Amino acid sequence: MIDRHGKPRWYFRRPGFPRRALPGLPWSPQFMAEYAAAMEGDKAEIGKKQTLPGSIAALIASYYRSAEFTGMAESTKRAVRNILERFRAEHGDKRVAHLEKRHIQKIMAEKAATPDAANRLLRLLRTLMAHAIDLGWRRDDPTAGVKKLRHRTEGFTTWEEEHIDAFLAHHGAGSRAHLAFSLLLYTGQRRGDVVRMGRQHVRAGVLSIVQQKTGQEVSIPIHPNLRAALDALPKDNLTFIMSERGKPMTPEGFTNWFRKMVEAVVDDEGKRLLPDGLSPHGLRKATCRRLAEAGCSAHEIMAISGHQTLAEVTRYTVAANRLHLAERAVAAMELNETRTKTVKPAK
Repeated sequence: MIDRHGKPRWYFRRPGFPRRALPGLPWSPQFMAEYAAAMEGDKAEIGKKQTLPGSIAALIASYYRSAEFTGMAESTKRAVRNILERFRAEHGDKRVAHLEKRHIQKIMAEKAATPDAANRLLRLLRTLMAHAIDLGWRRDDPTAGVKKLRHRTEGFTTWEEEHIDAFLAHHGAGSRAHLAFSLLLYTGQRRGDVVRMGRQHVRAGVLSIVQQKTGQEVSIPIHPNLRAALDALPKDNLTFIMSERGKPMTPEGFTNWFRKMVEAVVDDEGKRLLPDGLSPHGLRKATCRRLAEAGCSAHEIMAISGHQTLAEVTRYTVAANRLHLAERAVAAMELNETRTKTVKPAK
């Protein structure tokens, strides 16, 4: 709407909820952050109306108002809410004071088919029980002694070079898929930051953005391949990646769309050329792998990726060094074999 001074104003409106002003320009970081907060606030209000005092639902609603939760990045809040809201739907009417260790163990056993999800829930249940103790609703923690489900995983699948080549061969330059892929591969950022990127983040050939998850600012010189993709875009879009309807994409919507782009990579007979499990985050790992294989130090990789600790990136440099050492070892062995064959035996 236009105010009395002739300036445009934007508001968040939803039936049954108060109107909320949205600052800044549409799709700008400030605008989108306030929009996300408005959406999260609405969910909390909806939850309040369904709670009973002393219940799991009431505890979750209280945790949403805690300093620990409100201090989280918006992307982390969404992930936590997704888990807790499913738990509240199943157990929200139960009394916090009646929760016992055997109940937690039963919940974990029921989720044995998805150990990663079960362990994430257990971690949040520990947090909720600590909050309950702080509130005086409990004296003990029923999650104490409950073990995580054993499950070995390397996390998100890292894109290998043959995967990268196959995707780019199918989704040519000028397509949305090619643009999104280039942004992920040549910046090494998370999906939540990639969907926010726009021309306002670029200055003098450097893309700078504050990561939503960590608050870390990263400044990344734009790779020539990425620059070519960005130069071909319309100048009036505030975000580089737009939906088919011409709107910025949410992180979740972007991941769902990107998965379809991966599945679309097929040969002439319609057979898929890429394995299951390749995701936007897997390209972040591929960027780190590429940097390590190019000889970059852990600190140099961190300057691009925004990782907070050396431990998070050391695995890439260790793997790259191991490969280089192995290559040198095989080359030395081949050289020694060649020398042995050329040396004539003494008479």
